[in-house]
Amino acid sequence: MKKAKKKKNKAVRFVKKTLGIAALAYAGLFCVFYYDLDGKLLYYVVEPFMKNHFDNMERRDPHTVPYDQIDSEYMGKSY
Repeated sequence: MKKAKKKKNKAVRFVKKTLGIAALAYAGLFCVFYYDLDGKLLYYVVEPFMKNHFDNMERRDPHTVPYDQIDSEYMGKSY
């Protein structure tokens, strides 16, 4: 009889712990949604990093290529 009660206690404790973790996860995700934390992260952290990265990339100047030059590497492959 005591073994069955212990197993039931373990099962109830497991269910309560699982529901508690799920409730905390739900509350956390709700806060992220309510305060738009994902958008703020993208705007204040990711976007400046990406701007800095892509603005500093070396690029070819398309104005230095003569008009009559047809270069498959420069213009892309023609099929």
